[in-house]
Amino acid sequence: MDFDMFNSKRRQATTSGNSNVMSLPGSVSPPGTGVDISSTEYACRRRGLMKMMSDLKSMGAETLIDLPSIVVIGGQSAGKSSLVEAVSGISVPRDSGTCTRCPMECTMSSHATSWSCTITLRMGFDENGPHLQKTNTVPFGPTITDRDAVEVWLRRAQSAILNPNAPSSSFHTKTIEELGSIKNTLKFSRNVVCVSIEDPDATDLSFYDLPGLIQNERAETVALVRSLAEHYTKKENTIILTAIPMSDDMENQQSMTLARAADPDGKRTIGVLTKPDTLGAGAINQRRRWVEIIEGRSEDHKLRHGFYCVRLPDDAERAQHLSRAESQRRATEYFDTTSPWNGVADRRRFGIPDFVSDVSRLLIQLIEDVLPHLREDIDKLFAQYNKELDAIPPPPAIDPQIEVFGRVNEFCYTFKRFVDGSHEDRCLAQRNRALYAIFKKDICSTAPDFRPFEKPEEYVAMDDTEGKMTPTERDPGVKIMGIHDISKVIQEAIGWELPNNVPYQAKANLIAQFVKLWVAPSERCLTGINDVLDEVIDTLISVHFGRFKVLEECVGKLIRTQVDIYKGFAREAVKTALDLEAAPFYTQTTFCLQKLQEQWLAYYKAARNQPHKYKVYKGAPEVVERRESVQGRETLESKALRALAEAGYTNLRIPDLARLSPPDSHEKELIVMADVRAYYHVAYKRIIDHIPLTIERALHRALAEQLSRGLIVSLLTEVPSGSNFSERMHELISEDIPTAQKRAALLTRKQRLSDIRRRLTTFGNST
Repeated sequence: MDFDMFNSKRRQATTSGNSNVMSLPGSVSPPGTGVDISSTEYACRRRGLMKMMSDLKSMGAETLIDLPSIVVIGGQSAGKSSLVEAVSGISVPRDSGTCTRCPMECTMSSHATSWSCTITLRMGFDENGPHLQKTNTVPFGPTITDRDAVEVWLRRAQSAILNPNAPSSSFHTKTIEELGSIKNTLKFSRNVVCVSIEDPDATDLSFYDLPGLIQNERAETVALVRSLAEHYTKKENTIILTAIPMSDDMENQQSMTLARAADPDGKRTIGVLTKPDTLGAGAINQRRRWVEIIEGRSEDHKLRHGFYCVRLPDDAERAQHLSRAESQRRATEYFDTTSPWNGVADRRRFGIPDFVSDVSRLLIQLIEDVLPHLREDIDKLFAQYNKELDAIPPPPAIDPQIEVFGRVNEFCYTFKRFVDGSHEDRCLAQRNRALYAIFKKDICSTAPDFRPFEKPEEYVAMDDTEGKMTPTERDPGVKIMGIHDISKVIQEAIGWELPNNVPYQAKANLIAQFVKLWVAPSERCLTGINDVLDEVIDTLISVHFGRFKVLEECVGKLIRTQVDIYKGFAREAVKTALDLEAAPFYTQTTFCLQKLQEQWLAYYKAARNQPHKYKVYKGAPEVVERRESVQGRETLESKALRALAEAGYTNLRIPDLARLSPPDSHEKELIVMADVRAYYHVAYKRIIDHIPLTIERALHRALAEQLSRGLIVSLLTEVPSGSNFSERMHELISEDIPTAQKRAALLTRKQRLSDIRRRLTTFGNST
């Protein structure tokens, strides 16, 4: 709000005065006195605005929009209670320590012929602090016509607020002593005791009185009181009245520190100086500093609307039950006859009447200025709530059985498309292919490491007859084996074979060494595939059933049970596939096997004839040495084949050249190496396809084909037919509580906004 308009009016209307005070930027003078406060038109408008604000608060509008308001804060012993009593004309509870433990809203109306007071409880928060969906306004007690009875009723109302689990009516008859013995459920509450005063002598005004700020209490209690004050003062449309005892320095005032934090520029803070009569005659410097503050000449303490100074009844005067008029007369006499206050030019800065009149005008003008923005805020909130509601699925309206089984069928259909790769999201197929590629690499790393030399560790690995360095890493279970190692395997396998016959068992033992290494890569591959499947299943469960948490939990459990069953089938199928490779060692691709045997035998013989080409040279990379040797060998062999062709020996291949070599003393070891290496190649090509296809068939395809039937059978057998089944279906599609609560809360807020907008429209049409 721009309060400068008030200041302009004030400067134009003030006739008394210190011209220096009036010329201060932002004006510390009270709001304008140019409007006749008793004029009928203004009074009606004021009453209408105040009534509208009261209605909006009772609707809970303060929890949705920032309504114009006044809040009174102050520390203990700051005179805040006396200030509230002087302004309102009622007595408020007083006790040693912290007495006020919830906000009190005091609304005064002069539109009455006699004095009366009513109390209501505005319950907008639950006992743990969060907003209630709907603010409830609870009448508390009868209409009060005796001013002296107000205090005890306020105590009763506060006790009802602090004990929300007890009926509020149970506090109506309790005495002060009984109230004092109650152990309250809550220490403090944000719910409000609303006091509505009809007083023909009052000035129309509404304000909140908050619990006094404290310091010498438990840290938890101090924080609670401060948090409550911050909740009110942080609102931009709140005028902050801070009670400041003149018996202490301004720098020590906790309320001013809090006000500055909420209102750094001092645009909406008004200082109310209390207890001027506690300054002794010798406190000359203190009096001078306070005068500078009141007149707006203190650079350290500037507020746009300045400071007021009030003298409030002391304990002795309160005991005399002085009338409001008598209290004000004594205060006026004190300020007019006591130095230095009687020397301040702006007399409206002293006493309760002018202070209340100015603050009332300030509040009314604030309401007038904010009114158009309130309508805009409501429209924005309407749009926001509609957007949030659109994001929440509507409550289920179809038959629950159709809803449940429809979602199950849709889930199964989508999963089947994931499996066959026809779904737009191909993550299952793509991630599985990547795992199968890793599996292929792992199987490749189990290839026998035969090096046809007496000291194999001194030679490079011979992994491909074409000279390609295929396996970059070896399985830790693969051992380097040379001529002597193979000879030992042969010797250990000899039984009753005829001389010069290599036992088949020798080759079988060597084959078994690499076949058994295939178990671990297969299990790792299956585990990875299972993890991917779990992620896909969890995602689809959330997508298809996540709206209904009960259904998601129930069907999700059934789905995961089915998945686990087929995981078990896949595990057994993989084990069977591996067992097929374990024995017998068999293939019908005899041509391929024979060709590979010849190639590997020629390769090993050539290496034996030219071992220097395969030697590991110290400091030289093995791969480079190997490649250079192979390239040299290929060039010589090509020349040899051309020479033989010219001599009439055509259609020869490189492996045939090995026949020209003289017999090798380790011919049988070389043949074993070649036969085993050739069989590995045949079995390797078989297993890298067989395991992935087995997993796909036994796990994904089988699960996709049987999942729908399995789920429907499980659902039908989980609950017997009849009424129980129907009830179970209803339970399954019951919305999760947070979603239902969010929708209900948004609808409640929308309804509240509609009521608020209707009230604003009604006020606009009536003015």
